[in-house]
Amino acid sequence: MKLLGNIIWVVFGGLFMSIGYLISGLALMLTIVGIPFGWQVIKLGLLALWPFGKEVKNGNQVAGCLSTVMNLIWIFIGGIWIALGHAIFGAIFYITIIGIPFGKQHFKLAHIALTPFGRKIVNH
Repeated sequence: MKLLGNIIWVVFGGLFMSIGYLISGLALMLTIVGIPFGWQVIKLGLLALWPFGKEVKNGNQVAGCLSTVMNLIWIFIGGIWIALGHAIFGAIFYITIIGIPFGKQHFKLAHIALTPFGRKIVNH
């Protein structure tokens, strides 16, 4: 079922969304300061390409308050807009019964898009 959901997701917009994330991540990596943010956008892009069967968990908090500071900077750079976009698409998909699994994936993407630092993506 995960494979079928991922194939439908990729065909109906997941591929374009992922390409957008990857291009944005590479653009952020052009500057030295943007490299950590670029990695987070690429992480979002890979999750946006194949989201079914993956879960977002809190990672190892070895970095201490650095992830909190990076998340605060990230929210102001663009994380709030990415998360808001996914939340809107999630709400639209939840209107129909058949779109509920896709809405759930958009809410998962919104969750990691808001605060990506200190999180890791694991397979079920």
